[in-house]
Amino acid sequence: MDHIKIFSPATVANVSCGYDVLGFCLDSVGDEMIIHKISEKGVKISKIDGYDLPYEIEKNVAGVSALAMYEALQPDCGFDIEIYKKIKPGSGIGSSSASAAGSVFGMNELLGRPLNKTELTKYALKGEALASQCEHADNLAPAIFGGFTLVRSVSPIDVLQLPTPGDLYATLIHPQIEIKTSESRAILPKNVALKDAITQWSNVGSLVHALHTNDYDVLSKSLKDTIAEPHRKQLIPHFDSLKAEVIKAGALGCGISGSGPSIFALSRGEKIAKIVEKTMQNVYSKTEIPFYTFISKINTRGIKIL
Repeated sequence: MDHIKIFSPATVANVSCGYDVLGFCLDSVGDEMIIHKISEKGVKISKIDGYDLPYEIEKNVAGVSALAMYEALQPDCGFDIEIYKKIKPGSGIGSSSASAAGSVFGMNELLGRPLNKTELTKYALKGEALASQCEHADNLAPAIFGGFTLVRSVSPIDVLQLPTPGDLYATLIHPQIEIKTSESRAILPKNVALKDAITQWSNVGSLVHALHTNDYDVLSKSLKDTIAEPHRKQLIPHFDSLKAEVIKAGALGCGISGSGPSIFALSRGEKIAKIVEKTMQNVYSKTEIPFYTFISKINTRGIKIL
């Protein structure tokens, strides 16, 4: 096999209570990438379609992660990467992670899978760090492993794959404003109150339990964020009113996707997910801000070979 075409999915990080550790994988939105195995040594990017991103390997997240893996493995070939970018950078649904994870996944397949998923995540982290100025794997892990994931540790990397209830749907709205991950991280306090920390880790534990037991009631109670959302929501116009309406419409919970501006809601069943989508549209159609919405099943496979 001398080339591979892949779908590298969008992801939702944090999942309300799991700042920097929890994430889940989406099915209906993602980038496409084609990776070619070539005789010339090294890594290069020959095509980027969709958004204006750098071709220089050291300035592109897909290139940085690919180069980290390439230098570690020292294969007797090179790689040429084509990126068909469908996830808007700065949208809060793992645009940089899709690139960083996709390049290492494709190279690994072409080399006969010498690395496992945890090792792929380790190299993809190098690219993600370029985008957000720190290493966090809560988008990368669900893209590579699929479904819900919990990042127990970044150094050394340790990812736990969590079960996905079969009837769970995500509805997302992306207000057309840009929030850089680095800016969204900078707004957070360096210290948090013990009371808030206790509530947060109680909710993380409860959410993990809910996923294992298919308990939608506990899942709903767990989708609360006392750490990041109170600060980050000020960057997203109409967040509070949208969240209130979405919960009223039947969503299990609603929160900021990653660093924003996208907002996610989880629902039991596609019927409620569609009602939630209509509710989101109604709230933002009364504003001057352009937006788009979509519904997705939870993608339990992660990156797919096309």
